[in-house]
Amino acid sequence: MTAPQYRDPIVLSDLSAEYPPRGASSGCVALRGISLRVRPDEVLGVLGESGSGKSTLARIISARAAGAGPVPRITGGDATVMGYSMRRLKGRERTRLTFHVGYLQQDAGARLDRGSTVADLVAAPIYERDKHFSRREAGVRVASMLDSVQLSLGVLQKYPYELSSGQQQRVAIAQALVLGPSLLVADEPTAGIDVTVRDSVVDLLAQLHGMHDFAAVIVSHDARVLRNATATVAVLQSGSLVGYGTMEEVFTAPIHPYVSQLAEALRLSE
Repeated sequence: MTAPQYRDPIVLSDLSAEYPPRGASSGCVALRGISLRVRPDEVLGVLGESGSGKSTLARIISARAAGAGPVPRITGGDATVMGYSMRRLKGRERTRLTFHVGYLQQDAGARLDRGSTVADLVAAPIYERDKHFSRREAGVRVASMLDSVQLSLGVLQKYPYELSSGQQQRVAIAQALVLGPSLLVADEPTAGIDVTVRDSVVDLLAQLHGMHDFAAVIVSHDARVLRNATATVAVLQSGSLVGYGTMEEVFTAPIHPYVSQLAEALRLSE
């Protein structure tokens, strides 16, 4: 079966999503009529406070909506990722798509398997795709990725608990990119990382985008995190899109009170 043809890696068309009722918990609308697109080689920043819907959006466009915990359900419109409809995505299509979409979930570094070495962690996606893949070639690819994320080969046989939080996050980034994805979705890539190395992690993502051929979506609650890494930003509040455009367009002349607050915070941090 040939892969669908697409012009832009991500196209959201009036996308709405909700979390259905679960036990005593009532249903919750997470996204309300979101429309935007990510072009090839573009880096889109998705900005919003806790509960804004930004992580739900990351799960949907990364094809990881069916993971652990409550599962968001598309109730209106659609999200098309690399030609695949997320609303109609079937199991085999999901498997095929996730080979081409790197996903850096929240606290990715802290979630690394503590019983596996760095070498095994970074190589894991390779063997999930092809268990017969050459060990030698995998080793070369892993070494190359560690170099890309600015880690020495000395960490190959170390375990996550032997690394700093910043190093753990770099390992997680290498793991997300080892298959050479066409799209990277990074959900709060600086969460849980010491403030002294947050900028370096964001700078690293920007450098990797320049070195490799992929589009990216970087999700954050902090506009300062996105300022140096993204050219385009989408601002969410309570599941609605309240700002969308270049960083300059969105924050120079904000048209929504929440965006105005963010713009003022950015000015005070300069």
